Amino acid sequence: MMLFHGFFRSSAAWRCRIAFNLKGLTPEFRAVPLRKGAQRAPDYLALNPQGLVPALEVDGQVLTQSLAIIEWLDETQPGPRLLPRDADERAAARAFALAIAADIHPLQNLRVLGYLDRVFGADQAAKDAWCAAWIRPGLEACEALARRRPDGPFLFGDTPGIAEICLIPQLASAARFGVDVADLTQLAKVNAACAALDAFRQAAPAEQPDAE
Repeated sequence: MMLFHGFFRSSAAWRCRIAFNLKGLTPEFRAVPLRKGAQRAPDYLALNPQGLVPALEVDGQVLTQSLAIIEWLDETQPGPRLLPRDADERAAARAFALAIAADIHPLQNLRVLGYLDRVFGADQAAKDAWCAAWIRPGLEACEALARRRPDGPFLFGDTPGIAEICLIPQLASAARFGVDVADLTQLAKVNAACAALDAFRQAAPAEQPDAE
C-alpha cells in the first residue's frame, strides 16, 4: 500500500500527483495542512525530519523529496516512462527538472515567504517581487533549454515526463505571483499540451480533497 502525505498547493506534492496519474497509481492520501503548521507536528517530523511535503510511505519505508519519489516510481512501477532511456537524454531531462526544483522553487516556498514576513516585514507586494526576481530568469533559462529540443508537444520524447512534471506547477506559481511569462512560447506550448491530459488536469490543486 502507498500512503501519500501532501498539501494541495505544494508544487512538490503536485509533481508527485502528476507522476502517480501518469503511472496509473492512486495512493491513499493524507493531507498535511502547511499553513496550519501540520508539517512541524512531532508525528510528521518523525516521518519526515525536514518537515516538508511530500512524503510517501511504501511497505514500511518512507520516501521524501519529489524528484526522488518520481525516479523511484519510474524504476519500480509499470506504465509510461518518466525519464528517457538514453543516458544523455536522461541527464538533460534531469537538468531541466532540477533547474526548477532546485533553483527556482525553493526560493518561493512557504517557509521562505514566511521568513521574509517575520524577519523583514515583507508585505504581499514585496513577496511577489521577491518571487518574480527568481521565477522569471529561471523560466527564461528553461525556455532557452526548451528551444534546443526537437519540435514537439513534449520536451523529451512523445510523452510527458519529469521535465513537464516540474514545469507545469512552476508555471502555475508564476501566474500566482503575477509573473508575466507570455513571451516564453516554447514553455506555453508544452503547458497547453499537458493541459489537454487528464493526468495533469486531475493533479491540479483545485481538484484535491484538501483544496482550500
